[in-house]
Amino acid sequence: MKTFRTLDLAVEFYELILKIEVSGNLKDQLHRAASSIALNLSEGNAKGSLNEKRHFFQTAYGSFRECQTVFRLLKITEGPVLVHADRLGGCLYKLVNSNIKNSPNYRRSSDI
Repeated sequence: MKTFRTLDLAVEFYELILKIEVSGNLKDQLHRAASSIALNLSEGNAKGSLNEKRHFFQTAYGSFRECQTVFRLLKITEGPVLVHADRLGGCLYKLVNSNIKNSPNYRRSSDI
């Protein structure tokens, strides 16, 4: 089975997020944004068309940027989560800006 490295990084990132001590609205927002990264990557990877894939991958990247803003609000300036975030952010950026192709089994309605 072929692995999706960026998805694996997103799951690891979420696990690190759960260890951050934060309360209230920012805790909920951070957890939702971090889980959204992995969930949107997974859903996008399952889509057949280029436009659908790109939409979900861009949404994942947006959720990642939201996590970065929460880090700023919480004054998190160092630690393993930021090291991991740098790696994940680079992979997400490359994915969003890559030459994504339609899945080989993608059928347009005009093909049916």
